[in-house]
Amino acid sequence: MLAISIITISLLHYLTPLHLHYLHDIFQRLYYLPIILAAIWFGLRGGLLCSLVVSIVYAPHILFQWGGDMTLELEKYLEIVLYNIVGGVTGLLSQRERERSAELQKTAEGLEQSYKKLQEQSEQLIAIEKNLRSAEKLSTLGEMAAVLAHEIRNPLGSIRGTAEILRDDYRPGDPKYEFIDIQIKETERLNRVVEDFLRMARPLPTDMVRCRVQAELETVALLVGNDARERNVSLILEPPAVDVVVRGNGEKLRQAFLNIVINSLQAMSGGGSLAISTTVCRAEEAADMCEIRFCDSGEGIDTESLTKIFEPFYTTKPDGTGLGLAITKKIVEGHGGMLQVESVVGRGTTVLVRLPLLQAGGDL
Repeated sequence: MLAISIITISLLHYLTPLHLHYLHDIFQRLYYLPIILAAIWFGLRGGLLCSLVVSIVYAPHILFQWGGDMTLELEKYLEIVLYNIVGGVTGLLSQRERERSAELQKTAEGLEQSYKKLQEQSEQLIAIEKNLRSAEKLSTLGEMAAVLAHEIRNPLGSIRGTAEILRDDYRPGDPKYEFIDIQIKETERLNRVVEDFLRMARPLPTDMVRCRVQAELETVALLVGNDARERNVSLILEPPAVDVVVRGNGEKLRQAFLNIVINSLQAMSGGGSLAISTTVCRAEEAADMCEIRFCDSGEGIDTESLTKIFEPFYTTKPDGTGLGLAITKKIVEGHGGMLQVESVVGRGTTVLVRLPLLQAGGDL
């Protein structure tokens, strides 16, 4: 484009009759356009190179067409000097502006990276603070559990034993029989609360063995079978495509699975379905995982509650302790896995448990 503009201006300049001075003045001023553009686009070198080309093209016009009279045409020779001055100055300014823009861009990128690092550090601090609060709760919970175990469980056992003896003196249907039966059930509920506190505070066992996930799930399905039928819930345990074996504590895994299943059953007061399936997730870089899905058609969990369900003591049930999912999460993470809950209000909830597979020949 620059070359075309210089050639065009030069042709117009050379082909214009000499007596048309005003046109020659216009053409020699037009040479500044490609010089300035070259300086802006290519910096100092571009401006100087273009002004030199214009000077070479313009010089024969002065020497041959105007006769080379230094006295009469001094301004035309000065024009050549101005071409080079304009090209050099404009190119220098353009180059400095470009370098400054590059520095500003580099500074902006540095600030953006610093902002991202600060944001990551802020998120880490929030996570650490959350973990510290959780640890503080667990520490308090441990102290409370010790007190509860000593001060409540023994009297509860005595109360229940006495109530069962008194209940034997009455027949079902008698008002006193019903009242004593309520007392026994409430005693059992209070005992379960104490058990939940103890489970939450108790450290995970270190004795890990080979565990077949499907066998543990079958045991859980057998335990809750009657409860599911009473609630009119269809419990479906799908067989896995391959035998899934993990390294873990069978009792704790059953407890975790049982907590999830009980929560699902309680969310389907009007009946529904609960499907449990196990699949294997192969990974190239990380260890292979198994994924256990608990999909129910219950009431679902709202977004606000979904962010709090793993917090100790948080519950939406009138008679809940808020420790079931917190205990479950602790067990799953203690086995090197992770727990995730997905839910839509009115459409049901899916709980995902991911556990690392026991590799063939792996150490126990």
